[in-house]
Amino acid sequence: MALPSFETKRLILLPRTMADLGDCIAMDRDPEVTRFIPGPWHDTEAHRTFVKGRIEADFGDGLGYWSIRARENLTQFLGWILLIPADAIGPDIEIGWRLNRLAWGKGYATEAAKPVLAHAFQKLELDRVIADIAPGNAASIRVAQKLGLSQPRRTTYHDEPFASYSMTKAAFEAGDTRQ
Repeated sequence: MALPSFETKRLILLPRTMADLGDCIAMDRDPEVTRFIPGPWHDTEAHRTFVKGRIEADFGDGLGYWSIRARENLTQFLGWILLIPADAIGPDIEIGWRLNRLAWGKGYATEAAKPVLAHAFQKLELDRVIADIAPGNAASIRVAQKLGLSQPRRTTYHDEPFASYSMTKAAFEAGDTRQ
């Protein structure tokens, strides 16, 4: 199954391609954007290799990354959203988002995540989706809450404390999303 595109009222989500590599790297170089995410952001070659590997990876049918663009200006890269095996290994399937600072505070992450969650539960028929978020990342925690993801359980990511939020297919079908 090819990765579908999605449209919302304000956004277009397109499967991420190598054409997005420069935009993704530029976004990650903003230390505020990657503040809560361990990664190779300060090593130019390792960073490029990491992002390129994620773009080229086959995460399975219907899983991957989408670039987020504003409908009114398709040349403006706002960020990305993912639905992949957790930390690219699994077994859990994770939803995640990263947006440029210019896109913060506008509700774009929540708006982009809604069709991806619908895809996860309705098309892929997943039983559960998680979102691992650093405890201090208030903006991402708020997105998870708006989407209706449950209270978190403690976990770690690259030896850092994280919280794992989740949503089941049953909760999604019951319309358990918060605004």
